Amino acid sequence: MTQQIRVGTAPDSWGVWFPSEPHQVPWDRFLDEVVEAGYHWIELGPYGYLPTDPKQLEDELGKRNLKMTAGTVFTGFHKEDESQWQRAWDQALAVANLVSKLGVEHLVVIPDLWRDDKTGQAREPRTLSNEQWKRLAAGHNKLGKALLEEFGIHQQFHSHADSHIGTYQEVERYLQETDPLYSNLCLDTGHFAYYLGDNLKMMNAYPERIGYLHLKQVHPDILAETLKNDVPFGDAVAKGVMTEPGFEGVPKFAPIIERALEINPEIFAIIEQDMYGCPVDMPFPIAQRTREHILAATRAARVK
Repeated sequence: MTQQIRVGTAPDSWGVWFPSEPHQVPWDRFLDEVVEAGYHWIELGPYGYLPTDPKQLEDELGKRNLKMTAGTVFTGFHKEDESQWQRAWDQALAVANLVSKLGVEHLVVIPDLWRDDKTGQAREPRTLSNEQWKRLAAGHNKLGKALLEEFGIHQQFHSHADSHIGTYQEVERYLQETDPLYSNLCLDTGHFAYYLGDNLKMMNAYPERIGYLHLKQVHPDILAETLKNDVPFGDAVAKGVMTEPGFEGVPKFAPIIERALEINPEIFAIIEQDMYGCPVDMPFPIAQRTREHILAATRAARVK
């Protein structure tokens, strides 16, 4: 097998969750370290972290021989608040206007969390009513259609810890209630495993809906404690629930990469470790080791 999935990384793997925070790694240092760690592809990360002027961003990426794979937006379509469409579309316009000028064809879309990602306080019930499911599916179909028609960009939906869509059954329902023309799945292997989802089972059941990958692993012991004690996701991240790939974590990457190569040999596989709050000197050596681990997993997938 000669195919090669396109492996990249993201600001998330450098601890960046927000456009600006006093102690996070500066954007130019992030880009420099991405190159030094051996990557060619990156995600945009939170809008406003990297330069938002298309020409400046193109120049900064170009002089480092980097290319971009996707941007990210957040949605709350399940809510009755009619402003949720405008909120999502305003984000999508800003991000898509930027990344489409760089040849990007994907937008990762993350649903709002039912728990505050900073305080850990519950903001709404954990599960959706049937009516909320209908609103959510309709909103994502509308968003995906608009993105495709106006920008040629594909919506890739990202299930997430502490969101309403995290378990196998919830992700499956999302796929069944949305139009594959307008929304497919950014399968985040760590977030899916966070609620004990079987990544390979999902890939085998819905291969045509796997449009994009986020590669990460969860530490099973920390995850067990997290679920037993109902630890908020932000606190679980601080405890190391999203662990450095290649050690104790699950799921194992080689079978996932092997299946991804069968589905689409040019799929993007973006490494995301969720390291929010880490010291600025911590991510770089992990990024180097992780890339080597992914390359080894890719070689293992090829020889089978």
